[in-house]
Amino acid sequence: MKKRDDRRAPLPHGKGRPQNAPRASGGGGGGGSSIWLYGIHAVSAALANPERRIRRLVATTEAAKSLPATKIPVETMERAEIDRLLAPGSVHQGIALLVEPLPAITMEDIIRMADSASSALVLVLDQVTDPHNVGAILRSAAAFGALAVVAPDRHAPDETGTLAKSASGALERMPLVRVTNVVRALEDMKKGGFWTAGLAADAPKTLAEAELSGKVVLVLGAEGEGMRRLTREHCDHLVRLPMCGEMESLNVSNAAAVALYEIRREG
Repeated sequence: MKKRDDRRAPLPHGKGRPQNAPRASGGGGGGGSSIWLYGIHAVSAALANPERRIRRLVATTEAAKSLPATKIPVETMERAEIDRLLAPGSVHQGIALLVEPLPAITMEDIIRMADSASSALVLVLDQVTDPHNVGAILRSAAAFGALAVVAPDRHAPDETGTLAKSASGALERMPLVRVTNVVRALEDMKKGGFWTAGLAADAPKTLAEAELSGKVVLVLGAEGEGMRRLTREHCDHLVRLPMCGEMESLNVSNAAAVALYEIRREG
């Protein structure tokens, strides 16, 4: 696929991120109330993230032994006491961390980060609402070297302990960009040199047949309903995963993992 120079436009003013600079931390929109993260992977990743503002760290005596070295004082308490701090059913493994939401990251930041790169991969979630799915997608995006995951301000889960635990630490490593309008975000990325490809079961060609390369945006639709009409219309390509037998689709987080692998394999 040719480089998308025909749709390039001047980027917003500001400092760019050199290609070899550290990736920005994930962002849940900034501001808002403190939230509890829980589970060893989510808590350990948050403790290692210098951009994460920490308010309180609690753990059972046994679970505290699993924590990485930290200057944050650990409040030891019984498991039942931690249960009372969290939402019912939270599988906390004896560890919880009260934090502030991560600083917000904008689409302009992401486009600027990709400006000098020959290839980049961004995921756009079109009203994927299950925090377990979004967390799993963040984890896959981090594993396959995506630049960012984009989600709408509305009809998408907030930064919560459930999402962070499903991400298994990836919330601290993978930028989660909130946008007001998904279609406008796609247009901005096209102007920034990206090709956009929407994953749809009824697409005319498979992801492999599309031979995507360079700067790519992969769009994933909502659980069950898929992409909205306007979102589909603003994709350069509609692509599908080759499915066998009577199964028509995969869970959106599983589909994301398979698609990310295929794009990286082709690239």
